[in-house]
Amino acid sequence: MTTVKAYAASEVGGKLNPFSYELPNIGSEEVDIKVHYCGICHSDLSMLNNEWGMTQYPLVPGHEVIGEVVEVGSQVKGLKVGDFVGLGWASSSCMHCKQCMDGSHHLCGSLEGTIVGRHGGFANFVRCHWSWAISLPEGIDLQKAGPLLCGGITVFNPIIIAGIKPTDKVGVIGIGGLGHMALKFLNKWGCEVIAFSSNPDKKEQILAMGATKVINSRDPKELESIAGSLNFILNTTNVKLDWNSYLSTLAPKGKLHTVGAVLEPMEIPAFSLIMGEKSVGGSPIGSPALTKTMLEFCVRHTIYPMVEEFPIEKVNEAMAHLEAGKARYRIVLKV
Repeated sequence: MTTVKAYAASEVGGKLNPFSYELPNIGSEEVDIKVHYCGICHSDLSMLNNEWGMTQYPLVPGHEVIGEVVEVGSQVKGLKVGDFVGLGWASSSCMHCKQCMDGSHHLCGSLEGTIVGRHGGFANFVRCHWSWAISLPEGIDLQKAGPLLCGGITVFNPIIIAGIKPTDKVGVIGIGGLGHMALKFLNKWGCEVIAFSSNPDKKEQILAMGATKVINSRDPKELESIAGSLNFILNTTNVKLDWNSYLSTLAPKGKLHTVGAVLEPMEIPAFSLIMGEKSVGGSPIGSPALTKTMLEFCVRHTIYPMVEEFPIEKVNEAMAHLEAGKARYRIVLKV
């Protein structure tokens, strides 16, 4: 039995307070990870506030874990004590359904979230199935890698799904925690990258992140200037937008893809899709195999999120910093 020291909230929107619990004897296919760093994702805030109606309290958030394997079950494959690994939104999948056998573990109907019905990485230890403990490539920056395990793979997966080519002209809506990583990926992919932003003060910084051009998303004339030119648009925001304006910037057969959890129905005029054979889609995270590929791509091209570090003892300050929209652009807790 392992005693875990964590930070947990006992009610909707509550403060995170010291919390201890006992891990039962480790399962045959499970690994225990000693947490070194844990990123804070906006999904942690959504879970804290029960925005999706599936939070169970006490809640220990944290699903962007970087740590060291300290114990392995008898049937664990490919990992040993001392290995450094990352753990993201998912902590287990069934390993026998069509989706798992096809390599799409993240679409498993029995997928278990790291902070859904179990305790996450705002703690000194966390447990998961071995398949979701992602081996880290040599040379990766441990302090900055955590956000790649959720936010990073969330914006990397659509590049693969959509078959983005280096010759494509693409757009990113919302240059925040997710969007700034999308810019970095797409820039190194070789694309011409248009950033949609409503904050003109961030223009120079956005260009430095890899954008080719910044469009003021609140200016109809700027939107009209790129009408019919984009092969792909990635939406990273979780708010209602004028979707038809963005569809008008797509070239024929262009795709609008959302990873932002927009809670209101998206108003999509049918003829905006039909006349240009355009499409709208979405996706969650990615498979363990794709996550490992993404991490290797990041090391090869030195792609990391911009992070602010807080000690875990100041987790409530860090969460308030995120909720106030002040994070630039991801927050990492040092455990």
